[in-house]
Amino acid sequence: MIYSDVKYHEECGVFGIFDPSKKLNVTSATYSGLYALQHRGQQSCGIAVNNNGVIYTHNDEGLLSEAFNEMILNYLKGNVAIGHVRYASADNKGRENNLPYVSKYTKGQIAISYNGSLVNSQGLRETLERDGAMFHTTSDAEIFAYMIARERLKTTSTEQAILNIMGRVSGAYTLLVMTPNKLIAVRDPKGFRPLCLGSKGDAAVFASESCALDAMGAHFVRDVQPGEVVVVTKDGMESHLDKCGEETSMCIFEHIYFARPDSVLDGQSVHLARQNAGRCLARNDKEKVGDIVIGVPDSGLDAALGYAYESGIPYGIGLNKNRYVGRTFIQTQQDEREGLVRLKLNPLSSVLKGKRVIMVDDSIVRGTTSANLISLVRSAGAKEVHLRISSPPFLNPCYFGTDIDSRDKLIACRLSIEEIRKEIGADSLAYLRVEDLPEIVKDTDMKFCDACFTGKYPVHVPGEN
Repeated sequence: MIYSDVKYHEECGVFGIFDPSKKLNVTSATYSGLYALQHRGQQSCGIAVNNNGVIYTHNDEGLLSEAFNEMILNYLKGNVAIGHVRYASADNKGRENNLPYVSKYTKGQIAISYNGSLVNSQGLRETLERDGAMFHTTSDAEIFAYMIARERLKTTSTEQAILNIMGRVSGAYTLLVMTPNKLIAVRDPKGFRPLCLGSKGDAAVFASESCALDAMGAHFVRDVQPGEVVVVTKDGMESHLDKCGEETSMCIFEHIYFARPDSVLDGQSVHLARQNAGRCLARNDKEKVGDIVIGVPDSGLDAALGYAYESGIPYGIGLNKNRYVGRTFIQTQQDEREGLVRLKLNPLSSVLKGKRVIMVDDSIVRGTTSANLISLVRSAGAKEVHLRISSPPFLNPCYFGTDIDSRDKLIACRLSIEEIRKEIGADSLAYLRVEDLPEIVKDTDMKFCDACFTGKYPVHVPGEN
């Protein structure tokens, strides 16, 4: 994936730590964890820290390296912290939506980091507004904050307030909720988005992906179960499983694209899942007309390796990625995008010249990026370019936290595969089959949401037929 205006983005990554011994620098640990999760959101980031019951926070636009410096990190002192990296969807931009969301109510302060999207957020917001709520953001995190605060007045604990409202919210959500004396981790009953638990010394650590635990030196303990609410205090940890037991529907695109390849999600290695996708592509590829297999950095690399293993066609590095091109280079004009593809990726003529190239990428959304990539590979002297996609065609929008375009902007909704091939200029084009999706994630017991390919949404989406 290259640019936000021609591809898709996952919305957020979350990280949290509670150190009862007060021996760790939780701010530094959170910064390290978020750095490992930077791929999940590059638009803004933030950290909130609990210092003896008082919550201090800092968030800003841009990458972690742009939003934080040594002075800011030294200011954020405490023994409990939550952090957030964010990509905003088209209707959720603006600094006011930067997270963690921090607020005060009659029981004290509350801070929330959030990943996902509620399909009934509009109805919830309207109901709360009729009851007098005044919203300052368009983030679902503020909806959760209002609902938790109101329910807390009728219950004996914040975790019980959360359990009470889980039946009234619908969609994808992982939450980290920090109060003056607790850190609470929540995963929705369907398990749309990943969340894992780790430890470092006496500290409990939560993260969207296991790679964040590795980055700050924590030990992976287990995944948070779909529907589970985990509560950490100075006295220890307790788990509430009241909302567990539903049929799960984790987002399949976590394994195809979103997650880092060195992460393990609910028992499934992301690296192996992508290799499995490549193997499936090769097994079903009747042509196998290539001299070399290359992947589009980064998520296409593992799938390309799997294709090469299965087909016996040599694997090669055909595209070199410039790791220092940041989001400041994202442009909106088509001619600017085409030039920036060359700035981001450079083909290796010594590898590609005169070859029949099988190029593996994770998806085609609008087709613009694929056309530019094919042109790029041809300019390096490739004799043929055969594109293989490690996911099925996108036919439906996502309502669960992925910024996938509406149907009218999805190329597979208006063109056949052969028409797409001609549109992007490939010599041949093949996608992963829907029936092969279970094969790529065979090491986990989780069931998956594939609605963006099949239209079978696991929960009711208001207004969706």
